Amino acid sequence: MRIVFMGTPEFAVPSLSILHQNGYEIAAVVTAPDKPAGRGYHLQASPIKRYAQAHGLMVLQPEKLRDATFLAQLRDLAADLQVVVAFRMLPSLVFSMPRLGCINLHASLLPQYRGQPYQLGDY
Repeated sequence: MRIVFMGTPEFAVPSLSILHQNGYEIAAVVTAPDKPAGRGYHLQASPIKRYAQAHGLMVLQPEKLRDATFLAQLRDLAADLQVVVAFRMLPSLVFSMPRLGCINLHASLLPQYRGQPYQLGDY
């Protein structure tokens, strides 16, 4: 099974690591572009990018998820599944690409409470 993994922060690293260590084929890792950080505003790679590079995985860092070049790269990967952990909202043309669809892992409890009246102590 070919998987494209999408994520950026440290929170997403264990999910990518588990997939990778258990022999799943990671076709590519998609993460946010490097951002300036620190005193000198040097470009800083995301934790996901650092993990991917340390393990020889292909990294894609699109500025825009609707970019034609990125979409062509994603299509060429022919992924069976996309796993998304702590990443941006995906346009439908991205999440509908893989034949098995897309799995989104989300750490927030807020979606559980969406549409319900707020009650003190719920959170």
